[in-house]
Amino acid sequence: MYDHFQCQNPPDTDFIYLTAVSDARAEEPNSGLRPIKRNSEMKYLSCSLRLNNNNITDLHDLPKIVSYFLAEPLRLAWLDLSFNKITHIDEVLCQLQELRVLYLHGNNILILSEVDRLGTLPYLHSITLHGNAIEANKTYRNRVISVLPQLKSMDFSAVTRDERVMAKIWHHSNNRRRSKETLQ
Repeated sequence: MYDHFQCQNPPDTDFIYLTAVSDARAEEPNSGLRPIKRNSEMKYLSCSLRLNNNNITDLHDLPKIVSYFLAEPLRLAWLDLSFNKITHIDEVLCQLQELRVLYLHGNNILILSEVDRLGTLPYLHSITLHGNAIEANKTYRNRVISVLPQLKSMDFSAVTRDERVMAKIWHHSNNRRRSKETLQ
């Protein structure tokens, strides 16, 4: 399992005003209150990464940056991409199979169905998406909970048993409606 210290003390590249994920290579992460341990290759012994509060629009180099910073990139469990300029949920996020917490709030994500891609992340239990255009969709919370049934928290709010039931009902009724439309 993941060491609590390692996940709570991420390399932090917030407020550096990166415009691309790949730009993070040229920056030294901010030092926090506690120094982050590194291995002999100077990679961080952490399972989390902060790239928040920048101007990032594209995530296609994310796997390279995770590998650049972290000693064990496949163990990335917590990723903060909040307050950037991300407009869609890139497929590269689906490669992060150990991801448990994903912050995407305060971006420019426009299409709610893109959240469906994250359904391939088996351990994702906490997500933030508020502050994106998709939040205005009336089915926003039901849709997200239905495609990510393992969620415990969404937008810093607990996912309740009743919400899970309602999302399941919504999902089934939505699928039936789509099936009828296809048959017509």
